[in-house]
Amino acid sequence: MKKLVFAILVMAAIISCKENKNEPAVETGAITQPDIAPITDELAETAVIYEANIRQYSPEGTFKAFAKDIPVLKELGVKIIWVMPINKISEVKRKATDNKFTSEIEDENERKKYLGSYYSVSDYRSINPEFGTLEDFKDLVDVAHKNGIYVIVDWVPNHTGWDHPWIEEHPEYYTQNEAGEIIDPINPDTGESWGWTDVADLNYDNQEMRNAMISDLKYWVEEFNIDGYRMDVAHKVPADFFKRAIDTLKAIKPVFMLAEAEQLDLLQNGFDMHYAWEGHHIFNQIAMGEKTLKDFDEYMLKTDTVLKIKGINMNFVTNHDENSWKGTLKERMPHSKEIFTALSYTIPGMPLLYSGQEYDLEHRLKFFEKDSIPKTKGAYFEFLKNMGQLKNTNKALNGGTQPAAYKRLNADNENVLVFQRAKDGDTLIFIGNFSKEIQTITPEATGEFTDFLLSQTTKLEGGTVTLQPWEFRILVNN
Repeated sequence: MKKLVFAILVMAAIISCKENKNEPAVETGAITQPDIAPITDELAETAVIYEANIRQYSPEGTFKAFAKDIPVLKELGVKIIWVMPINKISEVKRKATDNKFTSEIEDENERKKYLGSYYSVSDYRSINPEFGTLEDFKDLVDVAHKNGIYVIVDWVPNHTGWDHPWIEEHPEYYTQNEAGEIIDPINPDTGESWGWTDVADLNYDNQEMRNAMISDLKYWVEEFNIDGYRMDVAHKVPADFFKRAIDTLKAIKPVFMLAEAEQLDLLQNGFDMHYAWEGHHIFNQIAMGEKTLKDFDEYMLKTDTVLKIKGINMNFVTNHDENSWKGTLKERMPHSKEIFTALSYTIPGMPLLYSGQEYDLEHRLKFFEKDSIPKTKGAYFEFLKNMGQLKNTNKALNGGTQPAAYKRLNADNENVLVFQRAKDGDTLIFIGNFSKEIQTITPEATGEFTDFLLSQTTKLEGGTVTLQPWEFRILVNN
């Protein structure tokens, strides 16, 4: 009799864990007690966020290989890891390089090397087998938590791949043309396709689809204890959907939500942080001589108004899209990546690091096929390590919902940026030459400081400061 009862219990456990018929059961269980303190607004004040491209991070391209390096990310001051989409990629209309579908490639060996876009999801509850198993992903989250780091997952709410079960089971979940055919996403300004032909556009007028999406979002929080989501093309999804979805997730546990957008209404509907896209483009344009510090100052005035209402800016010099499609830092900021990186850490907001950036990646990572990043620590790694330490520990760089004050200081020089950040007794002054020429200024600030990067005392007493092209100083109060 005992054996029979035991067998029944085991069978019940297997059935309950089998969340998806295409995936093996994993005994994760719903959250009972946290293995890391709940994420807080205070953490966001001092955090560095890291975008993990699992496919390209290591030669293996697996969760296990990435998890081994999580302690290295801790050295860089990383407190949040954003993992690019972890779900199985659609086989139907799978994209290859040159905008081809893999089905158009006759050579089988050539066809196999194209792995498709992470953003063409065939099942929201599945794991991409390239990366490992559900258990491997759970282990990654556990390792991150043991290192005091939170994990958010890249989610694709706007569209699915063409072999997602909903395509056959619930065609009403998708946008359809007049002939009743499911279509790929359309640019509302032109009425034409965006060119994202490897995905099918979801219909947010359908409430049952919204319910199913929220159920899938809950799955990873409840069963794998993830700490939130980065929402792909969030500006294409109704804000009221996000309000309901985020409220539902936050009823389970505190979560951190990042929108791939730059929209106040998304911050007002539950998101904690959005992209500082405009600031990023201004960085690139100043580096190329297309804009000036006047444009930067105007941007800072505008963004200060937004952030006083709600939310955090994610500041960045690169990410997966920028690296693969727009160019490396060497291409976009050939002599100035350090000063713009420093700026991304020192202005209000949270700085982003992208896989390979810490190792001074100098090539465009392939998007649809396997590639890899270097792993040699150099001067830029040490620079990022120092900047991460400063961000983590100095209240003058607080950049969350209670950011340190930002004050532009006079330099009497259109090519030199001087500003002060201050909070709770900590003060930081940034002085930077954003030009190709030597500049000499008399900073408005006075006092005795420590030059953070040189670890030496310096005094500002009304005298002049000379800066080489693209040179900068970060001064902290003693």
